[in-house]
Amino acid sequence: PSGNIHGMPFAVCLGNGAKELTEIAGKFQKLRPQDAVLVGARNLDEQEQRSIRESGITVFTMEDIDRRGIFEVMAEALEIANQHTDALHVSLDMDALDPQEAPGVGTPVRGGLTYREAHTAMEMIAGCNQLGSMEVVEVNPILDLRNTTAEVAVELVESALGKRII
Repeated sequence: PSGNIHGMPFAVCLGNGAKELTEIAGKFQKLRPQDAVLVGARNLDEQEQRSIRESGITVFTMEDIDRRGIFEVMAEALEIANQHTDALHVSLDMDALDPQEAPGVGTPVRGGLTYREAHTAMEMIAGCNQLGSMEVVEVNPILDLRNTTAEVAVELVESALGKRII
């Protein structure tokens, strides 16, 4: 684990962490690893890589997106995430985008999703009609340039909720 507190809700839902957190709402795992999918990973430390490999979480890296395209990756991701669940929870981590698209994030790493790839992903989420909840994380107004990241985040949420050009 990175030690960053913003990653804790995901770990806690998987049953990892302090009992005071993992047992909220009862003593059961809130999210099964086989139902969890990460899209756009590109900067994981060795311990995070090992934990994810051992857990059974499906991960699509930026290399997968470069090779297969965002449409194919998202189609598979949504199939996995929807297979044994009633609804999707989407955590839109703005530092998954390339810093040129979203400069106001806490951990910018070059080589992230493009603006268009991110919109395609959100449009596909809307299209599956399974979105039950969504959060937006890693928007840091102090680091942002002319509110760019916040505006992109709003546009992506609108796409996830079904906004279309036509």
